[in-house]
Parts: sequence; C-alpha cells; structure tokens
Amino acid sequence: MTVGPRLPAGRHFAVTWSIPDRFGGMTDALLRRSAAFHRVGGVDVEVLTFDDRPDTPELEQELRERGVLAPGVRISNLYDWLREHPLPGGSLKLDGDEFTPLAAHDAAETRRRGDAVMSRVRLDGDGRTLQIDHYRENGTLLVSDRRDTRERGVPGGRSIVLCDADGRPVRSWRRIWSLYRAWLDAVTGGRPSCLIVDSKTIAPFMLTYRRPHAITAHVVHASHRATEADASSPIRQSRREVLEQLDGFDLVALLSRRQRDDLEQIVGRHDHIAVIPNPRPMLSPRTPVRREPDRGVVLAALTRRKRVSHAIDAVQAANTYAGVRVHLDVYGDGESRAALEERIIDPAAVRLHGFDPDARRHLFAASFLLLTSHSEGFPLVLVESMAAGCLPIAYDIPYGPADLIRDGRNGFLVPAGDVDALADAIVRLQRMSPRRVARMRASAVRSARAFDEERVVRVWSRELHHAAVRRQVRSSGRFRRARAAAARLDLPRPVRSMGMGVAAAIDRVRRALRREG
Repeated sequence: MTVGPRLPAGRHFAVTWSIPDRFGGMTDALLRRSAAFHRVGGVDVEVLTFDDRPDTPELEQELRERGVLAPGVRISNLYDWLREHPLPGGSLKLDGDEFTPLAAHDAAETRRRGDAVMSRVRLDGDGRTLQIDHYRENGTLLVSDRRDTRERGVPGGRSIVLCDADGRPVRSWRRIWSLYRAWLDAVTGGRPSCLIVDSKTIAPFMLTYRRPHAITAHVVHASHRATEADASSPIRQSRREVLEQLDGFDLVALLSRRQRDDLEQIVGRHDHIAVIPNPRPMLSPRTPVRREPDRGVVLAALTRRKRVSHAIDAVQAANTYAGVRVHLDVYGDGESRAALEERIIDPAAVRLHGFDPDARRHLFAASFLLLTSHSEGFPLVLVESMAAGCLPIAYDIPYGPADLIRDGRNGFLVPAGDVDALADAIVRLQRMSPRRVARMRASAVRSARAFDEERVVRVWSRELHHAAVRRQVRSSGRFRRARAAAARLDLPRPVRSMGMGVAAAIDRVRRALRREG
C-alpha cells in the first residue's frame, strides 16, 4: 500500500473571492488542487468565498453532480455561513454606525433564491452601490451594509451591521475586512489551519490576516509583469499591493521556475517563495476515440488576452497557402466572440462551439492544441493536452510554455505573436511521418507525468511544513530581536525581511552586532 504525502495536521482551506458560473484557469486549478489534497493527501478542503451571489448552494450541488467537486471538498460562502451560524464576540456601536435597513421600495435590485429574497440593493444615479441588505430565507434581516454614511446618496463611509436570527442588530463594523477577519476566526476556530489564497481580489485582505494558528499561502496564477505602457513599476497594478508585501504570507507559490526567477529579480530573494505547479487532472476518455490528425483545438476564454484570433488566422493561412487541410474547434466564450466570428473566412475549417464545461474530453480526439495568449502564469491546459497525447503548439510567452515544451520533441514553440510561424508549425506537424508524430505524442505524455497529483501534493506538503516552521521561528522572541537589530543597523532588505533564510539572517545579524561591539 502506497502512503501518500502527509499534509500538515489541522484544517485546510482554499480562499477565493467567488466561483463564477463559467470558470477556467484559476478557479479550475483551485478545485483540482483541493480534490488532489483530498484524494492524495487524505484531508478535507473547505473552499471559502466572500461574494454575495444568492445561489451558492445550488452551484455547489451542480459542481458535485458534474464531478468537478470531489467528495472531500465543500464550498462555504460568507453570507450563507452567517445565515446558519451566530458570529460570537464583537460589539455593537449604533451610536457611531448607521443602521438604516432598506424598505422594499428603496431597492433598485432584488436578488432571490427561489421565492426567497436574499438581498436588496440601493444604487445611486450612476449605478454605484450605496447599500446592500442581506436576508435569511425566512425573511429576517441578516446584514445591513451601508456605503454612504458620510452623506446619504454619495459613496463614502461604511457601516456593516450584523443581526441575530430575529433581525435585531448585534455586531457592527466600519470596514468590511473586519467582518471577514471575524468570519475566518470563527471558521478556523483557533485550530491549526492552512489557508491557500488563489484570488488576487481577496489576496490584499489576506495579507492582514495574521493569526498564530493559521498558515497563509498565496498562489500567483497569472503573470505579474506590467505592460510596456506602465512605466511606473515592473509589477502590474493589480498585483502590486500584494507582491510588494510578500512577507505578509507564510508561503508564496509560483507556478513555474521562470516566473519565480523573474519575480525575485524585482523583489529580491525570499526563502518562502516556492515553485509549485498546478496538478494535472486525472483525464481519460470515456470511450475509445480515434484521433483525427487534421484537427486542432483551442480551449480558452474569448478575450483579448487569449488572442484566439491568431489561432483562427493561422489555421486559415495554413489551409490557404500551404496546401494542407486542417480544422479548428474553439471551446470557450467571452466578449471577443462577435469579432472572432467576423474573422472566420472558412466556416468549414473553424468552428466556435461556445463554453463547454467538459471541453477537455476533445483533447483525446484532436491532433494539436493552439495556445496564443499574451501571457500566462502556468497554462494547465498545456499539461492536460500533453497528458492526452494532443501536441501543443504555443507562443513562447511568459510564463509556462518554455518550461514544458521542447520544440520538435513534445510540441512546438513559436515566437510570441508570430502568426506565420504558428501556421508553419501547423503545416510542419501535418507533413511529419506518422512514426515521428507518434514518438512526439509519447514524449508529451511522459512530460505531463511530472505534474501528477501525487508529485504536486508532495511538494505542497513539504512547503507547507516549511512554512509552519518559519511561522514558529518568526513568532519567537529571538527572531523579533534579530529583525529589529537588522533594521537598526540598516542591513540590506533581504536580511531585514529574512528572505535570505531565517537561520542565515539571524547569524548575519549576530555577526553585525558583534562588529558593532
């Protein structure tokens, strides 16, 4: 009997802002990692969400029926949890906090679960939210969240009031993050806990959640690099707040070595930055399928960042100018769909199928997959494609493709943005001998094994154990004294942050103190 990796004892959570109806990328990786923790690591995982969608229970049931949510993984939403549980402690300060529950006629928007009203929303003339009142299914007021306390009708100032089962106010806050912290304290219950933060939306809040019993880890899913138009910082605006305060987390996981090395060139070396790729899903065709050598696929949201237009253009160019005949099936949806439909010259060669929650099954029948994004953190779709023997043809972008693909051996790498090179790679594959293509497919399958669930969970286990040790050392008086001394002596930042390693940093501070006499 094989013994799986031993994850730290205690409770395990995945933290994200929300789970949308149609998701891929980050949310998909979160759910698959959570399933791997359960299957391989033997722990249950609770996915914590903070949004106010009214139908989270129905969404959870749907995901479970589709097999996306493993038996040991469940979803807990902040407001649904509050509907079922009292939140102990705290205080009520109605003298300083506004409590003006909405009447039905005040609401511009009403959200329901079946026949039950779950929330009412008050908006200003520009459509900005001024107040949200949340309700229990029996109609009693749960939370009144007013956002115009300084001047009614003008956004500014906040008052969040929690009510008991009878709708009477019992606790209040002036910042929503204070409610979030109270909720995390309640769900962790002071027990040893590991909280892995995936969403960049909730990551800035999680920087503030520091508890002796809780290890916090942040997974950076997408590229951190700013665009060329933003000269103010090499880190993109949406990630700057978090990545410039990395010490707020006990562990920061990058999905590829290239991204880790690139980030450390900007922020310096930190001993709590680790490379932990996403685990590949356990895919297998439901029934034997015949691979179509002239068929390609794209599995991507139809957004500008994904540049699906390049894939369409490349396939049409290969058919028009190179004398081959290939077909492209695109699975995904998004704001660029109308523009992409206009780009299709040959409808027999390119088809847009829309969103398909089970699109991965097509990888077993397709010959190649095209990835044409501007940037990625670590495109799990490449691993899935290789595991299915579907050869990836990808732009050499930051980050991911060059960590996975050996050009001409297990796939093809082409210069980023070069549609002609993309078309040439498609033609090159079509003209290869069947024997060589079979060797490449076998090599791709072998390459994907490095991302098997057990291997990835083993890395998570090691890094979370290391994070627990670092947390213990950081809480010691010795560490605090050493860090204060490093700041007094104006030692380099990696020493002050202990990014060079706790033991090495403390030793260096000791030596400096001895030199100072």
